[in-house]
Amino acid sequence: APLPPQEHEKPPAIANGELRVNGKGKKLRKPRTIYSSLQLQALNQRFQQTQYLALPERAELAAQLGLTQTQVKIWFQNKRSKYKKIMKQG
Repeated sequence: APLPPQEHEKPPAIANGELRVNGKGKKLRKPRTIYSSLQLQALNQRFQQTQYLALPERAELAAQLGLTQTQVKIWFQNKRSKYKKIMKQG
């Protein structure tokens, strides 16, 4: 039997954590994710091994930590830019 439509569709248009609602075009943002110390420990450990995750690695890490792949992806992006900034300062 085919899956009900919601099973394989993406969630409603949430682009980079922003949900555009409101006729005035005001952006309603998702609240900031608060990571548990356990999640941060795992993310930081993984970042020390590699700064870039392949898709299957990202999926696996997200599943292990109970985060979405987008959350993991953005955490790594932010961490890389923070890391580069620190390296630039010496």
